[in-house]
Amino acid sequence: MQEHKPPFDYDVAVIGAGSGGYAAARTAAGHGLKTVLLEGAREIGGLCILRGCMPTKALLYAAEVRHLARKGTLWGLKPAGADFDFQRVMARKDAVIEDFAAYRRSQLSQGPFDFIRQSARFTNPHTLELGSGQRITAGHFVIATGSKVAPPLLPTLESVGCLTSDDALNLARPPRSMIVLGGGAVAMEFAQFFARFDTEVTLIQRSPQVLKDFDADASATLIEAFGKEGIQVHTGTRLLGARRQGAAKVVEFERDGQRRECQAEEILLALGRSPNTSELGLEFAGVETDGGRVCTEPTQQTTAPHIYAAGDCCGPYEIVHIAIQQGETAVHNIARPASMRSMDYRLLTSVVFTDPQVACVGLTEKEARARGIACAAASYPFNDHGKSIIMDAMDGFVKLLADPATGEIIGGSCVGPLGGELIHEIVAAMHQRMTVHQLAALPHYHPTLAEIWTYPAEQLAEKIPSR
Repeated sequence: MQEHKPPFDYDVAVIGAGSGGYAAARTAAGHGLKTVLLEGAREIGGLCILRGCMPTKALLYAAEVRHLARKGTLWGLKPAGADFDFQRVMARKDAVIEDFAAYRRSQLSQGPFDFIRQSARFTNPHTLELGSGQRITAGHFVIATGSKVAPPLLPTLESVGCLTSDDALNLARPPRSMIVLGGGAVAMEFAQFFARFDTEVTLIQRSPQVLKDFDADASATLIEAFGKEGIQVHTGTRLLGARRQGAAKVVEFERDGQRRECQAEEILLALGRSPNTSELGLEFAGVETDGGRVCTEPTQQTTAPHIYAAGDCCGPYEIVHIAIQQGETAVHNIARPASMRSMDYRLLTSVVFTDPQVACVGLTEKEARARGIACAAASYPFNDHGKSIIMDAMDGFVKLLADPATGEIIGGSCVGPLGGELIHEIVAAMHQRMTVHQLAALPHYHPTLAEIWTYPAEQLAEKIPSR
């Protein structure tokens, strides 16, 4: 009797071993699917561990510790200059990241799936050619190849020379001066990090507002805080060119109709990242892209129904926990096609780890207006809040958005101390579809930062009739 051969080598092939890819492979194996995970990068671990979330937050915390030490006299302390050894700052970051990366490497090598350290590209809708020339086939695929640093918009920037966020994580010393191009999370976090290690920083942003996805009041608060630390911010600009002037690098830009320029020792290019999909041969698989970004449905299916995508390569948000959810959703739909799930971004949460931290969940006022969604809003400042006054962390505010008919919380923002932690109270409240009346009645310990949420909740509860 002739043995029946499966039509494909694998049930699921996952391309990319970052957070989204690992989540997809682990979930697929958990469903009993024969799975292979492929990764062609020199380093294993993914953007978050190696060059994103973890190393940047390690450096930002070091900068915060130094910043607090330099303010020590406020609390009657006598710090001896709060000097620093930048190489040790970087060495601790490297040690912490190696711990995370080593654990991820062990998860990949010991996982319940095959792990192949080679690049892969489609030759047809069900076949991948590996870097070695070997070919493998699969019934379903998950593309999770992440993103890469976007190329400079100005050709002259390449000839002048500029740092990427990857480069900035490995400097031997902080530059004496730096021009940061961009106004998103990466630009704002690096600008403050280097400023707190004595770099003279100028930030140039094309849009009228930094952190353009947040409300204008959040942006204005952060710019004011940056000004107190000597960081110059130029918004609403148009980049014109770049050149070398002796040892300095010069950026030319237009603002308010006037031509301007600034110079520094280094330029940091922080204008975003682009999907890492150009080498995948997606055209041979029937997978459509838009500007390199894989086009997906809320189910994470691409234009080829048996191929899914997750994470930065498809968006719409470049956030690690979203990538994980997308990877898990994709595999659920592969394994359980009769009960497919869709991604729900109602609880979308964003955090920028500057000081003050900027965080939001759900709708912002800007987004509510753009979508024609009625909302009632109330805010309360940290400079009138007991615990933040004790901490001398008085920049910023919290804001709640509620449905004006029912009082259900539909959005929250926090610009202030530990904003990335505090926002999770509103994530939990929105997950349970709580109203402002319920949040206002929830006991909060005093004095804590978290109790500040009760004040806008009370304001809204007084205005919106309780049901």
